[in-house]
Amino acid sequence: MNAAMLVTSVAMTLVFLCRASANNAPEGQQEEFGLRIYLPREVSVRDSHLSLGQVSIIRGEDSLIARASGVALGRISMPGQSLVIDRPTVLSRLACSGIPTSRVILTGAEKMAVTQRHRVISGEEFVSLANSFLESHRPHTSVSRWTATRKPQDFVIPGADKDIRLCPRLSESSATNQARVEIDVFMAEKKMTTRDVMFALKYDCRQAVTKTAMAAGQAISPENVEIQTTESNDPEPADWKTPYGLVARRRLPANTILRPHMVGSSESPTVVKRNQTVVIRIERPGLLITAVGKTMEDGKAGEYIKVRNADSQRVVLARINADGSVEPVF
Repeated sequence: MNAAMLVTSVAMTLVFLCRASANNAPEGQQEEFGLRIYLPREVSVRDSHLSLGQVSIIRGEDSLIARASGVALGRISMPGQSLVIDRPTVLSRLACSGIPTSRVILTGAEKMAVTQRHRVISGEEFVSLANSFLESHRPHTSVSRWTATRKPQDFVIPGADKDIRLCPRLSESSATNQARVEIDVFMAEKKMTTRDVMFALKYDCRQAVTKTAMAAGQAISPENVEIQTTESNDPEPADWKTPYGLVARRRLPANTILRPHMVGSSESPTVVKRNQTVVIRIERPGLLITAVGKTMEDGKAGEYIKVRNADSQRVVLARINADGSVEPVF
C-alpha cells in the first residue's frame, strides 16, 4: 500500500469514528450535533397526518427544530390503526429534508407505536340514549314498555376533543308494535352518521272477562263481568268501552275474554208473530172488553201492529202488551 492510499484510509476511518461518536455523544455535548430527538414508546395524536413534531420531543438549534418538526412520517388511514415508526425511518425522513444524521442524536425507544385519539360511541350507548328518548316521546300514551330488538354498530369518531352531539328523533313505523329511534351524530356542525335503534312495543289495554258462566241473552253487568288491564302488542282501540248493558249472544263459560262477536245490543224479543191469534183487550176503570183477533205482522212489546178482528173482520191498529195481548188505539 503506497502513502497516498494509507492517508485516504486513515481519513475515512476517522470520519466513521467521528460519526459513531456523534450518535453516542453524552447529553452535555448535544449542542455540537444540532438536534436531540426523544422517541416515546407509544404516543397518541389528534390528526391523522403525522409529523415528527407531533410524536417526539425535539431539542437543539431553533432553525433545525422548525425544519425537523415539519418532517412528515406518514398517515393513519383509519380510526384505531396503529402506525409503527422506527429510528431508521426517522433518520431517513430527516435526511430527505436536508438534516444529515451526523447532526442528530436519537434517544428513547427503538420503535414507537402511534395511534390517533378518537372516541368510540358504542351500540350500547345508542340504545341507552334511545331508551331515555322514548321515556318522554312515547309513540302512544298507552305504551307500557319497550325492548330493543336491534343494536346498532359502534361508531368511531377521530379527534375526540371536538364538540360531539347526539340528536335522537322518533321515526315513523308502519307497524303499531314497533318504534324506531334515529340518532344523528354531529361533530361541531357536521353530520357524521345516523344510527337506528328498533324497539318492540307493549301496550296497556283493558279487557272484559266473565266472572261466571253466562247464558245466551243474559245482560252484561259488573256482577258477572270484570274489567281487567292486560298487556298487548297493539294499542287499545280508540272506541273501546265497557260492555255493560249489552247481552251475551251465546253461552259463555267463566273466565272468557269477551270479543265483539260474543256480545250485542239488548233487544226485546218478538212477542207475537204474523197470523197469530191474539186477544184484543180494552180495559178501562170498571170496564173490560175482549175479542179475538189475528195479527197481520210480527211485533215486540210496546210496538204497534195491525190486527184483524175475527168477528167484524175490521182491521185496527193495536199496541202489543208484554203478555202477548193487544190493545186497540182509537
